[in-house]
Amino acid sequence: MPNDKVLPRNQSLPLFNPHVSDFICEIESSKVPLIDAQAEDWFLEARALEDPEIFVEDRDYKKIVDLTHRAAERLHWKAMLNLASLYVEGRDPLYGEEEAVQLVEKAMLLGIPAAYDRMGTYYANGTGVNGDITRAYAFWQKAAQMGNPQALGFLGEKLTAGEDHPSIDMWDNFPIATKMLECAVSQGYGPSAYDLYYLYAVVRTPDGTSDGETTAETKERSLQILHVGVSLGCEKCANKLQIEFGDPFDLANMVVPYIDKARAERYGVLSRALGFNPNRRFPNLDKILPLPPADLPPWDGQRKSLLDAAMGVRPPPAIPKPGTASLSKEPYFLAADYALRPTGLHCDAPSAPFSAYWQPVQGQGLTAPARLFHKGEEFRHFSMIDADGRSRYGGVTWEHCLTIRHNHGAVEPRAARGLLREVARPEPLLRCACGQACPVSGVWQPWVAADHPLQAIVNQYWRQAWLTEGAPFPQPRRDWLLDLPDGDVAWHLMEMSLADPGS
Repeated sequence: MPNDKVLPRNQSLPLFNPHVSDFICEIESSKVPLIDAQAEDWFLEARALEDPEIFVEDRDYKKIVDLTHRAAERLHWKAMLNLASLYVEGRDPLYGEEEAVQLVEKAMLLGIPAAYDRMGTYYANGTGVNGDITRAYAFWQKAAQMGNPQALGFLGEKLTAGEDHPSIDMWDNFPIATKMLECAVSQGYGPSAYDLYYLYAVVRTPDGTSDGETTAETKERSLQILHVGVSLGCEKCANKLQIEFGDPFDLANMVVPYIDKARAERYGVLSRALGFNPNRRFPNLDKILPLPPADLPPWDGQRKSLLDAAMGVRPPPAIPKPGTASLSKEPYFLAADYALRPTGLHCDAPSAPFSAYWQPVQGQGLTAPARLFHKGEEFRHFSMIDADGRSRYGGVTWEHCLTIRHNHGAVEPRAARGLLREVARPEPLLRCACGQACPVSGVWQPWVAADHPLQAIVNQYWRQAWLTEGAPFPQPRRDWLLDLPDGDVAWHLMEMSLADPGS
């Protein structure tokens, strides 16, 4: 056991500084370990079993813990943090707060920004560590600097006071607050859109000061970011737009162009749905609830049809053909849904450092298929021919292999069960560049190459967009606040418009 003073929980970090003059937006997903596809499926299955629409007493927490643990063993970083939460909640009788802190520390050593955010929360709440709000803010600041959207949203909101109020953890730094909140929204964190709306609502000087003046431009910008927030699952954004369109508090300063009870009703349905299940996202919101001046599409008044129209879609998964590994026995067996990709991570240790598929590195005079090793399991020895042509028996260098989806690069966004609506693949398949005009009305999915550093926040169902024929495709820098060249993104038709939604 390492000395207590050098544990990640006890590391020395700079004190939180609310008055920094500059901020660089880092992207969390570009800093985390690659996600193992099989582990992702276990993780999503566990998330589906913990659906808010399932009563807590009806959830199978034994299976949830087991699936999350299996994914965490493959270094699935979200599963590692979820498993820590399950330990804190007492869902596994063998583990508690100390084991949760250790698991978060393991994630910190892997460089996962969200782990620093979680450690900050543990210090704030005294979970497994002695409560210390000063250390909590230091960890949150570190997480934000690394690009964690939750920490960015939390600290960004704390910097939106007109003047410093340290007694209630509020400070005056509008320019940095805006940058932090925009960085969070660019990564799909909806709650920060609500904080941005009131920063956008008034005219501000470069230093962030304002006399409270609003203009048509500031109101339009506020309206747009609230709408984006709804698509990203922000309940407060949906509630605000319900009030603004239905019964605004201040008619002179409302951010919407006019009262529209029909729009208010639809935002109300979305707000209540998000309040009940905050995991929902509505990327195709414009299909059923576009902003003015667009006309409202027909709706039958049923909650389900509204939610179905706005939610993300996916085609049925491709059915892979069985391969050699899928016909093998343990430990060489690999389900036909997956293929293996060497990662370049080599290991000379006598045993596996974590559970994964490992294969002898080529060039050692032997060929052997990849096999599954559990953490701590001893690597095999082989008889091989060395560089001088002599036979020897001993250990070899092993290379980590990641499971990837065996679908030949098909555009198939994934999410926990219930968060996507399955649709038939459109015929013909259409693919467009960002600079093109949309050739047909429907749901479009942006996609970048599998090895792109931003694929983890672009190849997501919540990036989908409902577009009408002739409309421009969203531009990453302008519409997502994401530093991504248009040329890196291709748009794929997921569902063609056949009829008015909800009619």
